Amino acid sequence: MEHTEEILNYCRQLRIGGIADRFNEIVEKSESNSIGYLEFTLQLLRAETAHRQQNDVKRRRKLAGLPRKSDLDGYDHSFENGMSKIRINQLRELNWLDQGYNLMLMGPSGVGKTMLAGGLCADAIEKGYKAYFRTMEELVNVLKLKEVTRSALTDYKRLIKADLIIIDDIMLFPMEKNMALALFNFINQVYENTCFIITTNKMATDWAKMLDDEVLATALLDRLLFRCEVINLSGKSYRLKNRKTFFDNEN
Repeated sequence: MEHTEEILNYCRQLRIGGIADRFNEIVEKSESNSIGYLEFTLQLLRAETAHRQQNDVKRRRKLAGLPRKSDLDGYDHSFENGMSKIRINQLRELNWLDQGYNLMLMGPSGVGKTMLAGGLCADAIEKGYKAYFRTMEELVNVLKLKEVTRSALTDYKRLIKADLIIIDDIMLFPMEKNMALALFNFINQVYENTCFIITTNKMATDWAKMLDDEVLATALLDRLLFRCEVINLSGKSYRLKNRKTFFDNEN
């Protein structure tokens, strides 16, 4: 018991929490199964590695800025929006990401664009990719403030090294010319090495109106659509269909 407490103290000092969490369990199993020293050591190292991998995923999910519901394991496949279960599972394999393709999810509000994009971002993080989820407004603020605040600059440096960037609700609102140029310059800088998932309820022909510049809109679309799978989602709003109420059901 004395040795166990000393070992756990060393684990805490050396910050090997994975071994500390499972030490007693591994010792008991090793003793009952007469496991040798090498196997015992291997199990300790496996426990620590798994612990660190889990913490790394948690940290990267937090940095990613994922929306609240970003787990496609719980996706409601009964909701009709034009996306079959087979097609979603194909997207979840992330072959498109390995091959350097973008995805553009188009459709009206409430048909699952954000949830699908967030879930694919979460899948990418689980598989070790550097993936980030940003709304159009959040990305514009980063570009606007990166020369002013340290937090914006830090986020900008993460984004330019990303494997995957989700831009949610792109072109939801009109943009001032200087910010439209900043967005173009950012995408132009990273698009050859970074994949994008774009969600939008605007047709490509509407982008020029949002940017107030047809040439800039064409150049932006040219980069995003060069290697891109455009997916059109349809149907009625999932949120409205499943709207909650605090009133008791009345007969």
